[in-house]
Amino acid sequence: VLGLLVWALIADTTYYLHAAYAWVMFVSIFLWIVTVLFLVTYLLQLQLKFYVIPWPLVLMIFNAVATVLYISAFVTCAAAVQPTSWRQWDYNRRAAASFFACVAMIAYGASTFFSFRAWKGLGSNAATSQVTDRA
Repeated sequence: VLGLLVWALIADTTYYLHAAYAWVMFVSIFLWIVTVLFLVTYLLQLQLKFYVIPWPLVLMIFNAVATVLYISAFVTCAAAVQPTSWRQWDYNRRAAASFFACVAMIAYGASTFFSFRAWKGLGSNAATSQVTDRA
């Protein structure tokens, strides 16, 4: 949802006049599409059919790359916002897109952390912590 907000807010401005926003658009659209593909894969439980793929590792790498890309998109978008723009609504939308790019960056960073814990097997829940071997 956050990537879609970045995408929509930038697309509603005159982004084509500024080369920096092309990078922000690319990052937000590309990562939104790949994230939706991963979501559909997990909703349809297709990862169970492709069991040879190390899914926790794949998700950790994807989230880490997405975090780095969103860092660059956030910095680019925030640096290109000009408060003295002659079109005030473009300024507001670009500023909001910068904010949502920052929030998306934080969300992908948190996902990277949790994906790392899942990959290393550090996560546990109440069901797994109650199981004991009584042989």
